Amino acid sequence: MKIAAFADTEQGNVLKQKTPEGILLQFCERTEPVPAADLYIDLHYEEQGYFFTMVTDKPVLVNAVTDTTAKLPGNAIRINAWPGFLERNILELATGSDHSFFTNAIKIFEQLGWQCRQVPDVPGLTAPRIIAMIINEAYFALGDGISTKESIDTAMQLGTNYPYGPFAWCEKIGIHKIQNLLSILAGENPRYLPAPALIAESL
Repeated sequence: MKIAAFADTEQGNVLKQKTPEGILLQFCERTEPVPAADLYIDLHYEEQGYFFTMVTDKPVLVNAVTDTTAKLPGNAIRINAWPGFLERNILELATGSDHSFFTNAIKIFEQLGWQCRQVPDVPGLTAPRIIAMIINEAYFALGDGISTKESIDTAMQLGTNYPYGPFAWCEKIGIHKIQNLLSILAGENPRYLPAPALIAESL
């Protein structure tokens, strides 16, 4: 089996760790022809646009947290590969109306030993929505002068056993990604409106 991936160095190292022996993992550059593969992984979609435009007959995993499959080719399957999430044991997958590529991807996942969970094809998927809301609430608390960033992070880590506190999560993911997701979600529900302190920090 062969996997072709478009990823940065950090993402590539995670993929290498997750790929068992005997599986050929090849990384692609924009200046090189796209190789033939059984599975394609595009982790730069949010920053650089869709990469595997010539691939139409194989599943493509795309790091598309905010965009739904309506904005992607029919063979694209959304994943959450924000920093800190690609390393998780279970990957979130969201697909459009064509389930044939999703079925093929699941079979490949089984061969790779990767666990996955299908989630609704909505902006933010599942985990990013939750983390974005936690980060937003932390910024509301910060703006109200309830505590410091460091104390809030420590309390959340000790109280919930999260790997990061909300501000550490925000720094790792990128505050502009968090604000963008919250702004999109606020279009469906005002409870997602970004906190004033978050907006101020992102300027």
